[in-house]
Amino acid sequence: MKTWQAALSIFDVPSPVLQPSGCREPAIPWWAKSLSVQYDGPMLRLNRLFLPGLSVAASLLAQTPATLENDQVRVLTAHDQPHVKHALHEHKLNRVMVYLTAGEQDIVTQDGKKTTLKFKAGDVKWSPSTGMHTSEVTSADPVTIIELEVKKPGDASKSAAIALDPLKVSPSVYKLEFENAQVRVMRVKFPAHGSVPEHEHALNRVVVYLTDQDSKLTTPDGKVEESKHKAGQVSWGGPTKHKEENVLDTPVEVIVVEFKS
Repeated sequence: MKTWQAALSIFDVPSPVLQPSGCREPAIPWWAKSLSVQYDGPMLRLNRLFLPGLSVAASLLAQTPATLENDQVRVLTAHDQPHVKHALHEHKLNRVMVYLTAGEQDIVTQDGKKTTLKFKAGDVKWSPSTGMHTSEVTSADPVTIIELEVKKPGDASKSAAIALDPLKVSPSVYKLEFENAQVRVMRVKFPAHGSVPEHEHALNRVVVYLTDQDSKLTTPDGKVEESKHKAGQVSWGGPTKHKEENVLDTPVEVIVVEFKS
C-alpha cells in the first residue's frame, strides 16, 4: 500500500474521487468535519486533507456554492478543467446551460455511446435529465458554465404571451432562444445607450449577464432604479413592468430564463 493510502486508511478516509459538474453529493462524513475540507453548499469541493506530516491534494472539479437557489431553480457555476474525465454520474433535473467560454466536451453513456458538445462563449442550451455517464472537456482551455437546474414541471396555466411581452414590444432587442414546457429562454442585446419602451415580465426569471451591465429601470409610477452587474453574475427577478435603458457606452448582452412553474 502506498504511503498516502496507508495514512488515509488510519482515519477510514476513502481515496479522493473526482466529482462531476451538477452532481448531488453524499452526506458530510465525520472525517471531513475534523479535517480541512471545504464544502460549498450541497456541492463538495475537497481542496486539501491535512494529516500529521502529510498533505494530500485532491484534484476535483472546482465549483462555487449555489449562486442562487429557491423552490424553482438552483444556479451553479462550474469551472471544468480540460482533459479530466469525471466519474460516472447522472443529472436528475433538466437544466439550462449558459456557456461563458468556448470549448468541446465528450459525454459518454454507461453503454459507451459518445456525444460531443461544441459551444461558443455566450451559447445557451437545454440539457435534459440524463442517465449515468462520464464527461470530459476535450478542448485546450478550461470551461466555465452557468448551470440552471429546473426544479419544477411546467404549469400550463402560466404564460408569458401577454400584450406587453418584450418579444413583441422590442423584437430587435429581445430574441427567443428556445421554449418548452418548463422555461422560456431569451437573448437580450442592448446597443450602447439603447432602450426598450414599457414592457412586462409575467414570470419569475433568472438573468445571466454575458457582459457588464448598468441599466436604468423606470416603473409605471415613475420610480427609477439602477440595475448593475458584472459579466458572469446572475440575478433573480419576479413579475414586473418597466422601461429599460442601457446607460453604458458599450453594448449589453444577457440571457433571460423564465420559469413556467
